[in-house]
Amino acid sequence: MDKISTLDELVDRVQLETLPLYVRWSSDIARDLKTGISKDELTGIDLPGLSANGLAVEEWWEQRSLRTWVARRLYDYAHLRQVRGPGTRPWILVGEECGRGPDNEPLIRDGHALAQIDLDVFREAEQVIDELPADWGGLRRT
Repeated sequence: MDKISTLDELVDRVQLETLPLYVRWSSDIARDLKTGISKDELTGIDLPGLSANGLAVEEWWEQRSLRTWVARRLYDYAHLRQVRGPGTRPWILVGEECGRGPDNEPLIRDGHALAQIDLDVFREAEQVIDELPADWGGLRRT
């Protein structure tokens, strides 16, 4: 399996891949892909796919930096490292989008992991976000 070691490698992958790419934070990607489901943390309901976040650039982003876009997509859900426990890291997945989860995140079925994203890439993403003029903040709710 491929391993993405730098933010620039991840940006290149997003730019060159023809299939929609998704990031999933997981401590056991093999288990996730085997079960193919996520759980809604609030209700405990099994969701019909794996929750992930898309890497595809939205039209409204226009010609802004792809590097910043990709950094944000990693940064927004980084709190899952703590929530899901030791060994949790980001993975690039491809698969069929089969719906939306309770946070409006894409749910992916028939997923396949293309690459593991090294945690150093996340640290680079953090640095990109920290250098922005606004206080971005993550999506973690307290």
